[in-house]
Amino acid sequence: MRRFLDRLYTASAVFAALCLAAIAVVMLAQAFGRGFGILIRGADDITGWLTAAAAFFALGHTFRHGELVRVGIWLDYMGPRARRVAELVSLGFAACFTAYMLWAISFYVYGGWQDGYLTQGLLIIPEWIPQMSLVFGMLILLIAILDELVAVLKKQKPSYQLQEEARRAAGDFSETV
Repeated sequence: MRRFLDRLYTASAVFAALCLAAIAVVMLAQAFGRGFGILIRGADDITGWLTAAAAFFALGHTFRHGELVRVGIWLDYMGPRARRVAELVSLGFAACFTAYMLWAISFYVYGGWQDGYLTQGLLIIPEWIPQMSLVFGMLILLIAILDELVAVLKKQKPSYQLQEEARRAAGDFSETV
């Protein structure tokens, strides 16, 4: 199970990186195309959809690697028992909030699919197609949060704490600046 989850987070991050690369390609094609009088229809639409996909697909991986913004300064001053309780409360709240967001986004996308909403830019496609990246990204983030919650319940250190400790041990204090 651990290997599957790690591959899921990595695949999600790779997909987010590919979305960023695709944004660069679309923007460069648009810039070079202008020089030759070529218009790339819907480039702004595609760039917007790819931006949202990149942001949401990166969430699970960045959370697991301790790259999301956390207020850890208080945790550093807590004892092991108090820190564990704070982690459980924080992860429980985050899981509930993320589950609600996943439900709300899924409900919205499903409603758009059911009603046949179409995008309003130059490229007219069913709106649910680009919106599915939000659903999948939130699902992966929820899985990552639940993964950490289970680890803390098992009295293990969460992976983001291990990543932070490894950075500090290597002399990398860029996260704390």
